Amino acid sequence: MLPTRPKGLLTEIELRALVESGEVDTVIAVFPDLYGRLVGKRVAGHYFCDEVLAHGMHACDYLLACDMDMDPTPGYRFASWADGYGDVHCVPDMSTLRRASWLERSVLVLCDVYSEKTDELATVAPRSILRRQIQRAHGLGYEPMAGTELEFFVLRETYESAHRKGFDNLEPFGWYIEDYHVLQGTKVEPLVGAIRRHLDASGVPVETSKGEWGPGQHEINVRYATFLEMADRHVIYKHLAKEVAHQQGLALTFMAKPDERYAGSSMHLHSSLWSRDSGAAVFDGGDRRFQGDAAELPDRFRWWLGGLLKHARACAMLYAPYPNSYKRFRSGSFAPTGIAWSYDNRTAGFRVVGRGKSLRVECRIPGADANPYLALAATLAAGLDGIAQRIEPGPMFRGDVYAAAGLERVPQNLPEAVAAFEGSGLMREALGEDVVEHLVHFARTEQQKFDEVVTTWERRRYLERA
Repeated sequence: MLPTRPKGLLTEIELRALVESGEVDTVIAVFPDLYGRLVGKRVAGHYFCDEVLAHGMHACDYLLACDMDMDPTPGYRFASWADGYGDVHCVPDMSTLRRASWLERSVLVLCDVYSEKTDELATVAPRSILRRQIQRAHGLGYEPMAGTELEFFVLRETYESAHRKGFDNLEPFGWYIEDYHVLQGTKVEPLVGAIRRHLDASGVPVETSKGEWGPGQHEINVRYATFLEMADRHVIYKHLAKEVAHQQGLALTFMAKPDERYAGSSMHLHSSLWSRDSGAAVFDGGDRRFQGDAAELPDRFRWWLGGLLKHARACAMLYAPYPNSYKRFRSGSFAPTGIAWSYDNRTAGFRVVGRGKSLRVECRIPGADANPYLALAATLAAGLDGIAQRIEPGPMFRGDVYAAAGLERVPQNLPEAVAAFEGSGLMREALGEDVVEHLVHFARTEQQKFDEVVTTWERRRYLERA
């Protein structure tokens, strides 16, 4: 059966009653941008009920064509100075309406972005990109399900103090590897516990939290869901966590590799297919234990896995979207370097886990910095192609993937990943030519910004001795 509706979600009738009583006076209406950040407006509760519910709201289209510093970026077809940077139409998806329990008298709703010119979904908006792949799955009778395990580092800093330090010599919350350590978890529980409780109260059900494989590094796992709901939960989790940290005079980061001395932060992506008609797990392989022979795996699961493996390099640009992302892929770091599959093996890029109804694939390539809508869209496109083409995954890898020779590798840098994505016939067919062009320009802009800057490391290394 599909997961039940979590607490914290609201109906339109409930919202109107809360606004009328004064318990809610602000609706935060947002949509995810290309970075996966939530952008939008705070709307007076009565105005949202009287006007935005019926007519939506508008925002500048440059929000889907700018860089992280909000600079309008030249070279996009979607929005440009030549076209005057007009509006997009933001339509609230009322199934996402929820309490924002960490804020006073506020609720939050995610919007779908429509073109003002065509009244159709804006094709380059991340939520639209994922919706298109979900529609393909629905047409085949599948309900794709996902869980995203998301890691972060907690800092004994504020975002403001980090800025004053030039983002250098930042103090982590701990000073040793604290993987599964309950003592270190207790130290940071005032923050992590608050995040868990606010997620649960805001329509994002939580499973667990734990210390991770780095000083001050932690992980909170939220309940799996349909692909779109999981992506929505993921971005709300990131946004909420940062705001709660800010409220407590701390900072946390979802950078893939905030410090070269430590392991990076990942977004392990679990995926499976369920039947839309029966609600049964399509990949259900029965209760037998998997012994390592690919032939033991259910056909559609095996082909799904084969598609993920075949298209892994093409997906990498959306799993690891920034130059910093590729510094996470290091041997012995629990981030993958080789494209291989194995059963319950954390050195493999694709780890098969579970059995029976819980049989699923864990892709370990994405970093915590990935945009979940784009990562899930790429995963769905690759997996569905695997089923359509009946792509076999090949033999299971046994042993240490880091030490293996002859395996196809995860791209080593963003330009390599861009080339694989841009050259993928599947990505062009599944996502659309306009989307591929838009995302490639986004990635190349990030690389250009990185290439042009002079870093502290360069000055420290070359200023005197070069």
